[in-house]
Amino acid sequence: MEQNLNLSPVEKYIVKPINQFINKSTTGGLVLFIAAVTAIFFANSPWAEWYHELWQHRIGVSFGDFELKMSLHHWINDGLMAIFFFVVGLELKRELTNGELSSPKQAMLPIIAAIGGMVFPALIYTFFNGDTDAAHGWGIPMATDIAFALGVMYLLGDKVPLSLKVFLTALAIVDDLGAVLVIALFYTSNLNLMFLSIGIALFILLLICNRLGFKSPIFYAIIGIGGIWLSFLLSGVHATIASVLAAFAIPANARINEGYFSYKMNELRERFFAVDPDDKNPNLTGDQIHIVEEMRSLTKDALPPSQRLEHGMHSFVSFIVMPIFALCNAAIPISFGGDISAVTLGVASGLIVGKVIGIFGLIALIIKLKIVSRPEGMTMTQLLGVAFLASIGFTMSLFVTELAFDVNKHPDYPDQAKLGIIAASLIGGLVGFLILSRTGKKQAK
Repeated sequence: MEQNLNLSPVEKYIVKPINQFINKSTTGGLVLFIAAVTAIFFANSPWAEWYHELWQHRIGVSFGDFELKMSLHHWINDGLMAIFFFVVGLELKRELTNGELSSPKQAMLPIIAAIGGMVFPALIYTFFNGDTDAAHGWGIPMATDIAFALGVMYLLGDKVPLSLKVFLTALAIVDDLGAVLVIALFYTSNLNLMFLSIGIALFILLLICNRLGFKSPIFYAIIGIGGIWLSFLLSGVHATIASVLAAFAIPANARINEGYFSYKMNELRERFFAVDPDDKNPNLTGDQIHIVEEMRSLTKDALPPSQRLEHGMHSFVSFIVMPIFALCNAAIPISFGGDISAVTLGVASGLIVGKVIGIFGLIALIIKLKIVSRPEGMTMTQLLGVAFLASIGFTMSLFVTELAFDVNKHPDYPDQAKLGIIAASLIGGLVGFLILSRTGKKQAK
C-alpha cells in the first residue's frame, strides 16, 4: 500500500531536494572539487596572505597545568582528519569482515593492483628525487582518493559495469590501508613511549570490551577520542592512526540476527494493525505508539554499531571534513613561468605513470601468466581507465605532503608537491573518464 507523504512547502522544495543532492554518489566529489578550486583561487588572489594567515591562528584547550595548543591548520590535519580516518577504518573493517576483501579469491586481484599502484609511484618519485632533500616525499604519490575516483566513475552511470565499480572500491580501500601503514611506519616523529603505551593499552581495553559484548558507540567514542586519539597525538605517532585502531575495535556484529529481526518486525506489524485497523485515523493509539517504539529499538539492535557509525558519519565526512581539509591544504600559488621542479615532476609522474604501470601493467601481466583470471564483465581497456582514475590522489596525497616535508627547512616543497598532485589528479581523472566513456558506448551498441 503506497501513500503520498504530506510534505510542507519547506520540506518539498528545500529539505527534500537537499537530501536528494546529498545522497547522490557524485555529490561528495563535486563538493570536494569546489573546495579545492576555492582554495586555489584564494592562493592566487590579492587575499592570498590573509588566507594563509587564517589557517595559522592558534587555538588551544587547557585543563589546569595541561595545555594543548595548535594552529587551526594542525587541528584540521590532526583532529578533524582523524574523523575521516575513523570512517576509513570502518570501511576497511567492513570490507575485511564481510565485503570484497573477506574472500582470498575475491581479494587477490585488488590487493595485487593496490600494491603495484603504491610501489611503482614511490619508485618513480624516488627516481627523480632519491638523492635530494626531497627524498622523504616518496609516499605522496602512493595514495588514491576514493571519493574523487568513484565520483568520476559514477558520473558514467550504467556505462560502467558493477564489477568495475566493485574492483575500484576494493582497490582504493586496500590503498587506504597501505597509506595508513606508511604514515604509521615512516611519517612518525620522535616517540614518547609512555603515551604510546597508554594508547595501546586503551586500544586493547576496547578490544576486550568488544569481546565481552559492549555495543554502545558512545562508550567507544569516549575511549577512542578522549583516550587513544589524545595519547597517540602526544606520543608522536600521527593521531589519525588512533582513529583507524579505534574503528577496528568497534563491534561489527549486531545484537540480533536478520532472521529474528524479520520475524519480530512481522509480528509487531500485525500487532500494530490489530490495535486499530482503521488506517483513515491519522492519530496513533497509545498501544500503537509503544509498538512503534519497539520497532525502532529492534531496528537499532539489528544494525551493527560499526555500520551504524559508518553510515551516520559518511555525510559529515564528505560534506564537512574533506571540504574543510581541501580549503586548508589545497591553497597553492600557481606560476606558469620557470622550470618544473623535480618534486612536482616526481609526484605527477608517480601518480599518472606509476599508477598505470603498477595497476594496469601488473594486472595485465599476471592475467597473461594465468596467475589470476580477469573479472567477469571487465575488459582490459576498462582496467586501463580504472588505472588512470586511481591516479587521482587528492585527499590522501595532500595529507601525506603535510607530513613529508619540514616547511622550516624547505618551504617550497609542499607547494611543489601539491601542484603535482592537482595536475596528475586532473589529467588522470579526465583520461580515465574518456576511456571508460568510450568503452561504455561500445558496449551499449
